[in-house]
Amino acid sequence: MEDYQLNEHNKEEFPPAHTAEHLLNQTMIRIFGCGRSHNAHIERKKSKMSFLLDHKPTRQEEREIERRMQQLIDDDLPVTFEYVSRDELPEEVSTDRLPDNASETIRLVRIGDYDVCPCIGKHVRSTSQIGRFEMLGTNWDEHEHSFRVRFKIV
Repeated sequence: MEDYQLNEHNKEEFPPAHTAEHLLNQTMIRIFGCGRSHNAHIERKKSKMSFLLDHKPTRQEEREIERRMQQLIDDDLPVTFEYVSRDELPEEVSTDRLPDNASETIRLVRIGDYDVCPCIGKHVRSTSQIGRFEMLGTNWDEHEHSFRVRFKIV
């Protein structure tokens, strides 16, 4: 196996919550057609992620987020890694969140056929290892059109 020179990583993630972060990003993209979270704090006890949306989600949409997240966890999707050079990145992978000094080799994290994105953090091996996704609450900022999801992994 080749040794790849990647950027230094400065935090210690809780792998189940960090992997759930990837799933929630893609779930929001698929339900609302938005981008990945613009503000995320992922912790062992409680996490929060904010998304820019065109409308305040209904209670039904909030329940659908929670339902899909638990379904993805129950589906036991494999979490795999792939190393590619910047010019080999798949079309659907955005580089706008990579640091300016990002290495030439990028580690992609794939969760089944559901999500792929550059990431150097720690993850579980498959989604069933996440546990249960529990939505603790949401907030809507009308002025910013920002929707915050608070959740925990049990």
